[in-house]
Amino acid sequence: MNTLTSNPQLEINTIQLKLPLDLGIKINPNDPVVTFKEVMEGVNLNKYLEKNSSETRGRDGYDHKVLLNIVLFAFMLNIRSTRKIEALCRNDIRFMYLSDEITPSHMTICNFINEYLIDTIENISNDIVKYIIEKQNIDILTIFIDGTKIEAFPNKYTWVWKKACITSRDRQFKNISILLNDINNSFLLEPGVFFDVKNFYNIEELEQYSNYLLKVIEKNNIKFVYGVGKRKNVLQKYYEELNKYINMLKDYAIKIDKCGENRNSYSKTDVDATFMRMKTDYMGNTALLPAYNWQLVSSGEVILYGLTSQFAADNKCFIPLMEKYKSIFGKYPKTPVADAGYGNLETYNFCQNNNIEKFMKFSLWEKETHDNKFHNDIFRSVNFKIDAEGHPICPNGKKFYKLSERYIKGNQDKRTEEKCQCEDCEGCPLRNKCHQSKYNRIISINKTLTAYHKEVIDNLASKRGIELRTIRSYMAEGAFGIIKQDYNYRRITRVSLKKVNLELYLIIIGFNLAKYHNLKYRTNDEIC
Repeated sequence: MNTLTSNPQLEINTIQLKLPLDLGIKINPNDPVVTFKEVMEGVNLNKYLEKNSSETRGRDGYDHKVLLNIVLFAFMLNIRSTRKIEALCRNDIRFMYLSDEITPSHMTICNFINEYLIDTIENISNDIVKYIIEKQNIDILTIFIDGTKIEAFPNKYTWVWKKACITSRDRQFKNISILLNDINNSFLLEPGVFFDVKNFYNIEELEQYSNYLLKVIEKNNIKFVYGVGKRKNVLQKYYEELNKYINMLKDYAIKIDKCGENRNSYSKTDVDATFMRMKTDYMGNTALLPAYNWQLVSSGEVILYGLTSQFAADNKCFIPLMEKYKSIFGKYPKTPVADAGYGNLETYNFCQNNNIEKFMKFSLWEKETHDNKFHNDIFRSVNFKIDAEGHPICPNGKKFYKLSERYIKGNQDKRTEEKCQCEDCEGCPLRNKCHQSKYNRIISINKTLTAYHKEVIDNLASKRGIELRTIRSYMAEGAFGIIKQDYNYRRITRVSLKKVNLELYLIIIGFNLAKYHNLKYRTNDEIC
């Protein structure tokens, strides 16, 4: 008897081939993958995905366009783990639809990101942003700037301080001078030969001294000895001690060079990371951690571009941000809006020279506009009266005369700052309220900066300025709020400036794609 026919249940296959075979038919038309597909088809990114000539040999790899779609859509959904992306390519219908059901490994995805996107990611982001700007009709002449410090990947306790290296190096110069004096006074050198004793030594010069000592040692047939019970020759001691100092100076030189001119610290396990003061808890307690300064430029709720900086101060980032804007869009913006971290003389000078409106607060803006006692303080130099000859007059009627004048660093128009001293503070009844110095009071007058501050206050106090400040609170700061709070992104996962910038732009692209999807359906809802 046939068991198959006697038991009909054995002939039933519960997993059968079903129609439709096209996965796209089963996807909801309002799903983010539909918006993503629209953007990818509307932007030509093939020029950034060309393979190298060395890749034409051997077995063909995965299609780079498919891998790019997988990576960018994952970041659109705030999925950053390559292992999770690999799993989604096997199980998620949307990733299967984008990848044509290929299943790349997590290493393939990781290699694609690190090898192919690291040099092109900014251009890819710019093309996507321009597409969104055109579709949403976003005004990019008004931009909103904000920055935040993101903790870097290396260990917290790997700092190197440039000032400490310089101090230790200078201390070794003194020890080297003592050693060279001892060598000169030992009469072990050839007649007429002396080592120069100075306050500063070049490594090359000390290496010449070391080579000379080695020649003297070889000429006298002195053999180096080591270990317990061995007595070293005096020349061997001098030679070894001098080389010890040379190695120390080389180490300091390397560390100082890694810091560069504009940084005071770096991390041993990520040389590009700088130690910065960061907020670590809800109480505002700070910690010194290796970090990068991320800058975002936003408009129309979309992040236009970003900047990865090694500097803790935001004011050093304003001009690079403006130059980057010009390189992307062909001209400078009309109205950049930023907080007090960006307002300084160099920033205002740049805006003045390039016809950019000044909507950047300065450090004392809050007190100038909200503290009447500070603003109207008669002892502030900016509130002093000026006589017909241009001399400031203090509240007691004393004149201030110019002591010196210096050029201000970073300006193109040779603007200057004046130092003026009061003619006589002796016996002044207002002296205790005016200043505490035992000499006549000295004030610094920067007429250009004072004029800039007045212009900024007027701009920000206007109806338009109030509106722009309100918009910035959710446009620029809101973008970081979404990234850090909603995306739970608090620490960088890559090392080195170039790779950290890659990570920033992957997040920017994902943010913009998700925002465009929301904006598109928000507009449709408003129309309905």
